[in-house]
Amino acid sequence: MSERNALDTLKHYGIHPSVQRIAIMDYLLKHYTHPTVDEVYVSLCKDIPTLSKTTVYNTLRLFSEHGAAQMLTIDEKKICFDGNVTPHAHFMCRRCGKLLDVDLPEGAVDYLPESKEFRVEETHVYYKGICKSCAEKTDA
Repeated sequence: MSERNALDTLKHYGIHPSVQRIAIMDYLLKHYTHPTVDEVYVSLCKDIPTLSKTTVYNTLRLFSEHGAAQMLTIDEKKICFDGNVTPHAHFMCRRCGKLLDVDLPEGAVDYLPESKEFRVEETHVYYKGICKSCAEKTDA
């Protein structure tokens, strides 16, 4: 992916592009690690010395509010962000804290029946447990 994809993504979601926003979106589109604000900031501040953590936080919140990124609050201690906005679930390892994407069968996130009582705008599917790597360390 290139910065052009980041620019196109921002435009697609109706977000006014700036140097900082393009760089942050580019980072999300290239790194599937579900980064925190601090991780994005540390990675980008060398190239954009005027960047602040507040700007990164506010930009990621803006992306989330416009649907261009997901804000993940699986771990109560840290907020992570995901540039993959296609329907999928997340798995968090309770030992190492790693977050992994989990593919879902088509239609799996739409299982909630229609109701006149509410309108679903977001669905989040989270799993918690022990990842393969941590399980292997325990078994060894």
